[in-house]
Amino acid sequence: MHDLKLDSRRTELKTQGEIESALCDGIRRIEQGFMGRGPTNIRAHLIGDLVIIRLAGVLTVAEQHLAQTLPGARGRDLIKQVRSHLFETARPLLEAAIIEATSVNAVSLHHDISTITGEKVIVVTLAEAPRCRVLKKPANWE
Repeated sequence: MHDLKLDSRRTELKTQGEIESALCDGIRRIEQGFMGRGPTNIRAHLIGDLVIIRLAGVLTVAEQHLAQTLPGARGRDLIKQVRSHLFETARPLLEAAIIEATSVNAVSLHHDISTITGEKVIVVTLAEAPRCRVLKKPANWE
């Protein structure tokens, strides 16, 4: 008879902070893989069945130059069009990273990028709120 050992990391619930950190790590890896560089800063916020991910410093130097030099909104529109296509191409990877971090399927993903601030926002609706382990406060905590 085989003695099966369960991986305690898989059976133990993550805290909300651990889920948010795992989301940041997964999204950062995808950004680095697709764009060749990651954001300068990334934050994830889990609010019930909603995830908001905010990435700073995502524009490449070439994109920054393009946004500033083309007349009107042409540069901005080109950058947004390319970034939107890249987002849709990476969607299966994004969904896999979300499932890995939250153990919940993504229902919808939305994104936008600012060519002025270089900030990108991703909003994810989950099928349900992820189960989280609540941190116990120390006995002397007030």
